[in-house]
Parts: sequence; structure tokens; C-alpha cells
Amino acid sequence: MGRPHPWLFDYIAAPRRANIVTERTETALSTVVDTRYWHSVGAGRVQCDACPRACRLHDGQRGLCFVRGAESGRVRLYSYGRSSGFCVDPIEKKPLNHFLPGSAVLSFGTAGCNLACKFCQNWDMSKSREMDTLADSATPAELAAAAQRLGCASIAYTYNDPTVFLEYAVDVAQAAHERGVRSVAVTAGYMLPAPRADFFSHMDAANIDLKSFSERFYREICGAELQPVLETLEYVHSETSVWLEVTTLLIPGLNDSDAEVAALCAWVADRLGPDVPLHFTAFHPDWKLRDVPPTPLATLRRARRIGLDHGLRYVYTGNVVDREGGSTWCSGCGGQLIGRDGYDIESWNLDGAARCRRCRTVCAGVFDGAPGLRAPGRRGVRLASARERAGGA
Repeated sequence: MGRPHPWLFDYIAAPRRANIVTERTETALSTVVDTRYWHSVGAGRVQCDACPRACRLHDGQRGLCFVRGAESGRVRLYSYGRSSGFCVDPIEKKPLNHFLPGSAVLSFGTAGCNLACKFCQNWDMSKSREMDTLADSATPAELAAAAQRLGCASIAYTYNDPTVFLEYAVDVAQAAHERGVRSVAVTAGYMLPAPRADFFSHMDAANIDLKSFSERFYREICGAELQPVLETLEYVHSETSVWLEVTTLLIPGLNDSDAEVAALCAWVADRLGPDVPLHFTAFHPDWKLRDVPPTPLATLRRARRIGLDHGLRYVYTGNVVDREGGSTWCSGCGGQLIGRDGYDIESWNLDGAARCRRCRTVCAGVFDGAPGLRAPGRRGVRLASARERAGGA
């Protein structure tokens, strides 16, 4: 994109000395690696080609994401193998309601983000400029082994955006696949074509944030552009086998008008099709939008109705208690297929072929039989501590 809006300069790191690795957090795991997507632009600068921001950097400078920077005439990643924390979550928390429902997922993120959303709900991680935020570490093999040991069917790259730690995410996904553990991307989809193809070739499922259907919203509230996100959504849906779900966080007065919601739903129905689940989730005041009220439940329910009226078969409400909006309903007979209370599954009315037990209509998704009726409890995991106890093995 072009020159960022003035308020974005709050996030851009000033030039710093190269070889920026804090001794206090150094581990046996290398935290600095070369990145895959960059090129020289002359005058002693290099351009990062991971996302449309296309940061042009002199040696010692970091991009807006802070974790990718220029060193020795190339772009390097400074957070490889490092995490702000690992958690076992229910897959529905990502949110993914049609990908192995009821299963556990090992979730992690790093510091930094390539967007600058004023409403960021994980700003303490995504906007962090402190490497001490990355309090845990794991090699790809260790992370894959931990997921298997903890009974997780998948690993989620989440909390901040995996675009900025693409190299680590891809290596983890490859190690996970060797153990039969799948990979889930939770991303804003703000990527360029080459890294996008590379990244999603290793993913099994994705929830992509469609933050608004307004170019103005993306520029003024997120410091980004809408079109690259739409291109990512269409690419994942049409060019990959990745299971796709979409989330829009509705913010009162900014992106929750009936007209905008209707335009968004019409685009999803037309370009992605009726079987791609769409989640409307509730905003809570955070980061730089603390003066905006939380999203009313009525707004989410109205948006859900608009989606259903546009022919979308699976429309959900999230970040609220709403059994109807959180459950999965048959597109054939209207019966309840998966009853949910929050992240807990209360009822399961799909047969072994993912068909409605009443009318035999197939439910779109990736299923592996009926799960337990209680979601796996959320719990933090310290992988570095496990390595220390094992003597560094």
C-alpha cells in the first residue's frame, strides 16, 4: 500500500542497531532466521514482501510488524520459535464450528502484527514492542510433539497474525503433519500472492477476519486495505483444499449498519458460496476504541438474520451467550445438527457421513465422528519448562 496514515507512525519502529536479540531471553533455539520473501530496492534498502505493506528498510530497521527487520542486507525474522504463550483451547474458540467440532487445539502466537487495528482485542501481544512478551519457546518438532501428547487434533497460529511469523508457522505445520496433527490459521488474510500460496499450502483450516466491507474502515481503522483480504478469501476458497470460515467483529457505529452487513453477506454468498460459515462476533472496548460500547446481542442476531436471508446456510453469533446463534442448523429441514452452549456441545444429530439424521442433508465441513459433549478446558502450557525438565532434550 502507499504511505501510511499519520497515526500509524505510532507503531513504526525507529532505526535500531542490527543483531537485535536480547541476551536475557536468548535460548538454545535460534530466534533469528532469514525470511523467504524480500528483495533489494537499492540505496541500501530491502523490501519485505510478506504483505501488501511492503516495508522498505535500512539495516537495523524493523517493519511495522516489528518482528521482521533488515539486517546485513536482507530481511530477517526475530521471533522464530518464540511465543507469547501456548494454550489448549476448544476448536470452537478460533472460531471454527465445522472443523473437527469438539476437538482440542494447541494455540499460540508471537509478538507483532502487520495491521494496526484500533480495536485490537489482543493488543498486548500483537502491538508488543518487547521481546520479553515472548516468554516461551519451542522448536517445530517440540510443538508438534506437545500437541500430540496433549491430545490436540490441531495447532492454531493465532492471537497475532501468522503472516508475520510465516517461516515458523510453516515449519511447525510440516512437523505437525508428520505426527498426524493438523494446522489451523487464524489470520486477517493481509498477504501477498507468493507467501499466501506458500502459507496456505501447509494449512488444513482457516478462519479469516473480514473486518469490514468498507475500504474506508480498513484504511482509517486498520491501517490496511480491503482488496487484498478479499483476494485471500477467494484464493483460499477456490484454489486450496483448506476448510474456510469467516469472522466479522461488529463494532457499534463503525461497521454494523444493515447496508454494510448486507453487502458483506451478498459478497460471501456470491464469491465464496453458501456453505462457508460466517461468524458475527461481539466487540468489547479495548486498545484505542475504549470509548465505543460493546456490541449488543440484538445487533449480532440482526446480522445473522441478514446472512441467512442472503442464502448463507451457516451463520453464527460469537463472544456472547446465544444458544441459537452458536448452534449448527440443517439447511435442508431446519433441524438442529449441533447444539452448543458456549463452547460445550449439548447435542449431536449428524450421522457418520456428516448428514442430518432426520433428512439426510449433508452438513458442510470436516468431521471425525461425534465428539464428547463438553469442550476441552482451556489451559496454559509452558513448553520451555518441559524442555528444561527434560534436560534440554
